[in-house]
Amino acid sequence: MKLAFLGLGVMGYPMAGHLTTAGHSVTVYNRTREKAERWCHEFGGAHAETPAAAAGGAEIVFACVGNDQDIDAVALSVDGAIAAMSPGSIFVDHTTTSADQARKMATAAQQAGVGFVDAPVSGGQSGAEAGRLTAMCGGEAAWASNSRLALVTVGLRLRCRGAPPRPWLFIVSAPLSPA
Repeated sequence: MKLAFLGLGVMGYPMAGHLTTAGHSVTVYNRTREKAERWCHEFGGAHAETPAAAAGGAEIVFACVGNDQDIDAVALSVDGAIAAMSPGSIFVDHTTTSADQARKMATAAQQAGVGFVDAPVSGGQSGAEAGRLTAMCGGEAAWASNSRLALVTVGLRLRCRGAPPRPWLFIVSAPLSPA
């Protein structure tokens, strides 16, 4: 499956690596080019100069960045991922954001014909490295179903509970690893 991962911080770096290890084709974007190049050397994926370039042609785009402003920058800016995504593709946001931000992202994705799953993770850096994270998600059942293959190959169990925002609506439990 062709995937993109935006944000290679202490959580995103290993999470993206687990997707590549599971056999997916992953293109990453990170604000720091050197970190993206290091990730590519370690995991064998590709990197892009902008979030839009990473997202172009991806079936699912994952993001794990710092806060509401960071997700706006990688998803909704001029060079953001959402505008570059194909209708029917899915944006999965692992960033811990506000409920207002989750609603804003869901609306922007819907307007672009893109699915959206709000999926903040817990477990910290050690959990990300070990592939033992828990993601608490909000998303439409159809988008969860369409993203199931990529999520299941990294060890996630899915239970759909409804639309975003927030964790009690759609629950994913991990480990996020190449099981």
